[in-house]
Amino acid sequence: MAGSYFPKWRVRASLTDGQAQVIATDERLPWPQTFAMGVQHVVAMFGSTVLAPLLMGFDPNLAIFMSGIGTLLFFVLVGGRVPSYLGSSFSFIGLVIAVSGYGGHGLNGNLGVALGGIIACGALYTLIGLVVMAIGTRWIEKLMPPVVTGAVVAVIGLNLAPIAVKGVTGNTFDAWMALGTVLCVGLVAVFTRGMLQRLLILVGLLLAYVAYALLTNGAGLGKPIDFGIVAHAAWFGIPHFATPVFKADAMALLAPIAIILVAENLGHIKAVSAMTGQNLDQYMGRAFVGDGLATIVSGSVGGTGVTTYAENIGVMAVTKIYSTLVFVVAACLAIVLGFSPKFGAVIQTIPGAVLGGVSIVVFGLIAVAGARIWVQNKVDFSDNRNLIVAAVTLVLGAGDFTLKLGEFALGGIGTATFGAIILHALLRRTKDIDSTR
Repeated sequence: MAGSYFPKWRVRASLTDGQAQVIATDERLPWPQTFAMGVQHVVAMFGSTVLAPLLMGFDPNLAIFMSGIGTLLFFVLVGGRVPSYLGSSFSFIGLVIAVSGYGGHGLNGNLGVALGGIIACGALYTLIGLVVMAIGTRWIEKLMPPVVTGAVVAVIGLNLAPIAVKGVTGNTFDAWMALGTVLCVGLVAVFTRGMLQRLLILVGLLLAYVAYALLTNGAGLGKPIDFGIVAHAAWFGIPHFATPVFKADAMALLAPIAIILVAENLGHIKAVSAMTGQNLDQYMGRAFVGDGLATIVSGSVGGTGVTTYAENIGVMAVTKIYSTLVFVVAACLAIVLGFSPKFGAVIQTIPGAVLGGVSIVVFGLIAVAGARIWVQNKVDFSDNRNLIVAAVTLVLGAGDFTLKLGEFALGGIGTATFGAIILHALLRRTKDIDSTR
């Protein structure tokens, strides 16, 4: 097995003995359970993968389709050794809107210019990956030690949290239903066992969905679910492909987002390493190249820039199933969804309150995954340097601190990422100087 490019996945028995069983990256469950876990990962990624293109005026069906293509490409590049799902990146939103002048409604009429910038970002990201493959990860780890990567991962969850909360607090009924959804997921997580517990996100969502339908369509409370969109949607449809336009200013503006994606991917791989007990550093460069190429391919046909998804890492953290084959199943399901407006319509019937409740749980798990990096790497918070870097990063990201330089705008995740890297370097330099005196 040592000489093979892909692992030889060992089959594990069905999950019947509770929550302690761990499924390693080179293991797999029986196919029915693997399929069920793939469905859960599609549910976990779906909200963000659809929301990001909607905010930028991209076709959400194409974004779903390209997330599946990108995940398969990533899987091949890392030899099936790193469990990750690639979905729409939120890091692009502010700058895409800036370079394309998107007004916020319908498809983006100036999409091509943004696509050229996304491709430039993917190219820079791929180049960084090739450098890491050639000379190793030490220089990356020096710039982004565990205190930085843990903070960046946590910030992603905290930065996304207001999206979930604001989406469910428009009225009292939705707010209570969101909390009810959180409770459903929590009950499944704590009081079930075996495979049912591993599917806590999916099962909790289904329970909340049924409860919502009974209270609205049945009892007349709140906004009822409109099943008409499912009936009228076609079973098969081609997503809206688009052609990139290469403009130097847009490319220069979007290319630096690659640094944010590197920090995200590095943090995610460190988080998975901590959860699985496996050192995945040897696959870091290939993971960067896989993510970069997936972004290039997605941007070439009209899709969003992609990134490894912390939402799915959060699911792995709570299910303890790290089999990389689960993500192949999830990717194939996403490709099917991308070509089927009917399936997309079914997902669209999920009430915002229910999806928001699930998002609260998933985004919280992302934030905790960042804290887990600190714990697993024994980050010393009695060191004021680590304390300041983590504290400032969390507030910049959670508060969505935005910096503007002319037409250039760096959102909260970007500000927090660059801020953490620069602040850690400056404080480290100061400390090193002091220590030599």
